[in-house]
Amino acid sequence: MNASAALTAHDTQVLIVAAAGIALLVLLIVWLKLHAFIALTLGALFVGVGSGIPLEKVTASYEAGVGGVLGYVGVLIALGAMLGKLLVDSGGADKLVETLLRGSNASLPWKMALVAGIIGIPMFFEIGLVLLIPVVMLVVHRSKVPAMLLGIPALAGLSVLHGFIPPHPGPLAAIAILHANVGVTLALGLLIAVPAVAVAGPLFGRLAARMVPIGAAGAALAVTAPGAHGEGSRADDNVARASRSPTFAWTLATLLFPIVLMLLKATADIWVDKASALRPLLDFVGDPVFALLAGVLLAMVTFGTAVGFSVSVLGKKIGESLMPVVGVMLIVGAGGGFKQTLVDGGTGNAIAKIALAAGLSALLLGWMVAVLIRLATGSATVATVTAAGIVAPLAVGLPPAHLSLVVLAVGSGSLFFSHVNDAGFWLVKEYFGMTVGQTIKTWSVMETLISLIGLLFTWALAFVL
Repeated sequence: MNASAALTAHDTQVLIVAAAGIALLVLLIVWLKLHAFIALTLGALFVGVGSGIPLEKVTASYEAGVGGVLGYVGVLIALGAMLGKLLVDSGGADKLVETLLRGSNASLPWKMALVAGIIGIPMFFEIGLVLLIPVVMLVVHRSKVPAMLLGIPALAGLSVLHGFIPPHPGPLAAIAILHANVGVTLALGLLIAVPAVAVAGPLFGRLAARMVPIGAAGAALAVTAPGAHGEGSRADDNVARASRSPTFAWTLATLLFPIVLMLLKATADIWVDKASALRPLLDFVGDPVFALLAGVLLAMVTFGTAVGFSVSVLGKKIGESLMPVVGVMLIVGAGGGFKQTLVDGGTGNAIAKIALAAGLSALLLGWMVAVLIRLATGSATVATVTAAGIVAPLAVGLPPAHLSLVVLAVGSGSLFFSHVNDAGFWLVKEYFGMTVGQTIKTWSVMETLISLIGLLFTWALAFVL
């Protein structure tokens, strides 16, 4: 059976429409300079209509995608912006930066990758990003190095953990579908994660910094560095400065507090029985929304009243923290809507048919299916779940280590070349203040490197184990 025979007329139609929709999106943003939110909305409606979704359901599909992203990621972005604003204005970020700047600038990318990797163990990519951005940009501002030299290692550390390591949703879903062992997958995932972060992070970061030599001023968030925005800073900003700075210990404890809560839930997901009376409590306090909210409330004390801010000043600062991220949230939400019309139109199913007809090994097939669905829909999770389901029959009877390698191959494929149909693409673009082209040359290439390194090491380990 060849690949073309596996496709129906509708499958061919949705694949053509998906390609045209992505091309339209690039044309509107890059050539016509249309705002990304409007371009993504137009692209989503075009894909929905062209894919054969009933007309009365096209906007509902788009709205569901927007709501699905903003209902979760939007809340996290807002809470992360609040925490970041208090971190910077209290002087807490200065404490972290002073620690990171000890030693030569040459070690900074490796330190940033390590910090991101640690933060990324219990946290989803989006949460880690909104927490790390203020620190990354302040270090960039102080050290006078290009933003991508430190930004790429941080992004690589977060992304690798998101794609390879349970308890992140993609790997956990693939483990469940393929009946793989969590512990084995975790151990092998960490083994692969180290070289993937090293190559796609600090090493590629040096090249990315030369290709896109933006500095701290390129960042879109207003929580970068105090005074980093030059003469345009608000005149009354100094009036609301902290009278003293938090200690390094309190700064670290405040930032780690939500991470510890999420790590408790992550541990419970793996080791605590669902019937345990303690499990609901751990699930609740470790939910990212609650954990970040708890972190913000703690920061209002450690980065707020404890350093001399009044309650009224705190309220004003929290309000100010939300203004710079409104545009980011709308663009990220529209990216989710574009992705959803691709999924609902059947693009993922059409690609799955092609890959299944190719007759490859479970490991390679899983990676290829995940790559194709990732390219078409932009969703790493959709790519992971779909690819794992397709290769599940081929994986029956494989040894535990090989089952885990199939999980990791699928996870690798799900990270391949993030582009304009991925909400994460827009999140990175807006946070670092880059153009679409600059984001592709840095973020998209970094994601592709991670995917290829992941495939290479899973393939190699399959011959060893």
